Amino acid sequence: MFFTHTVKKKGAIYIFALTGELIEKNQAEKLMQDVDEVILNNNIRFIIDLSALKYLNSSGLTILIQILTKARKAGGEAVIAHVGKRIKELLVITKLNTVFSVTDTVEQGISKLNKLVSN
Repeated sequence: MFFTHTVKKKGAIYIFALTGELIEKNQAEKLMQDVDEVILNNNIRFIIDLSALKYLNSSGLTILIQILTKARKAGGEAVIAHVGKRIKELLVITKLNTVFSVTDTVEQGISKLNKLVSN
């Protein structure tokens, strides 16, 4: 059960790239600490890049929902990018594809995020 993440900043947007399998809440403690730290510094625009995420279960979905909720409570938004077929099916089955903005690439996510937050 390998899981890690990286954080990059592009302009006012933070890109959280998730890698591996996110199947237990405790795997994401550092991720959630990083999200909290970014929000404390008044940064509220997030891209969650799933291009290297191989597997996600209900615990992993809960983590994604928590990130989205934290961003929205702070007045911002989170967009999911690079969703693989299996994870996309999971988002459709759970109807979370109607809750999240989902894009094919990080660049599309940045464009969508700029439109969502500027409105």
